[in-house]
Amino acid sequence: MRPKIKDVARLAGVSPGVVSLVLNNSEGARVSEPTRLRVIEAAAELGYTPNRLARSLRTQRTHTLGMISDQIVTTPYAGRMIQGVQDAAWEAGYLVELIDTAGSSAMEAAAIEVMLSRQVDGILYATMYHRVVEVPEALRDRPVVVLDSETGTDGTAAVVPDEVEGGRTAARRLLEAGHRCIGHITEAEDVPAARLRLEGFRRTLTEADAFDESLIWTDHADSAGGERGARELLSRPDRPTALFCYNDRMAMGAYRAARKLGLAIPGDVSVIGYDDQELVAAELEPGLTTVALPHYAMGRRAAALLIADIERGKPNRDDENQEETAAGTTLEPCPLVERGSVGPPEGAATPKGGPTDI
Repeated sequence: MRPKIKDVARLAGVSPGVVSLVLNNSEGARVSEPTRLRVIEAAAELGYTPNRLARSLRTQRTHTLGMISDQIVTTPYAGRMIQGVQDAAWEAGYLVELIDTAGSSAMEAAAIEVMLSRQVDGILYATMYHRVVEVPEALRDRPVVVLDSETGTDGTAAVVPDEVEGGRTAARRLLEAGHRCIGHITEAEDVPAARLRLEGFRRTLTEADAFDESLIWTDHADSAGGERGARELLSRPDRPTALFCYNDRMAMGAYRAARKLGLAIPGDVSVIGYDDQELVAAELEPGLTTVALPHYAMGRRAAALLIADIERGKPNRDDENQEETAAGTTLEPCPLVERGSVGPPEGAATPKGGPTDI
């Protein structure tokens, strides 16, 4: 027969109310440490666990988070982002329910209905890549954090990679290696990731008096687009000695173009990617130096922000309670992952000392 709270109270020599205070970690409960330990030991001896359904009815919480994504589970990053969410949730006593909508608006509406019917305490609204989204109306009075996207001006809390600083990081690394003629192959579609990475890249090279607008190539953000861009840039008489690619797939195409043109990496041309896709960056020869998207860190941060607002009992909105919520955009740093695709320009001496002051 399953032990009840009164059995724990009898064994510990306290009232059932004290047992409830201890096992629910009630804030402000005045229970001495010896009594608390006695209750915990009694519960462990009897194999007693609190009734979560009863607790949820009493606290109006289910200690579950809903995670609705468009196509995350089909991307190379899914595991790291979901793991980050799950780790932060588990550490705080929450479980995660995930529904991937495959980009279908009808499936998204059904997913939201299911999540709300299950009374999840808050929603993580996640997307496959950094872009601007509109939070569904059905979620607007709920605790919500948008993951890997932004919502424009509506003030919903969002966690995104620091794309500007990522672009600056790539540019700094190439300048430090001694490069002054640097090309950028980027996404043709006007998405925040492409725009902000270019902004950071342009700002850093402009500060070093090394930016050349004619060395910017836009194309499809895949290996074919990267190959086309690299072939055009590297065929110029004044070809760049280094390339910064919008993502690792474009960098993979740049490798192909360089090889077909008889150029060695990094001896003749250095290449930096973005994303740190493990099945691409680490498998190229030489390994691709790239700026990593911090998917695990973003997942953890988003879950922590959501849980914090759930515990406060406040929706994640930019309103009169802004100072009490996580409203606004949180930027996660994008670290540089060094491999073997960056070296000094041909004929240049290897730079000595630390990073340049840029």
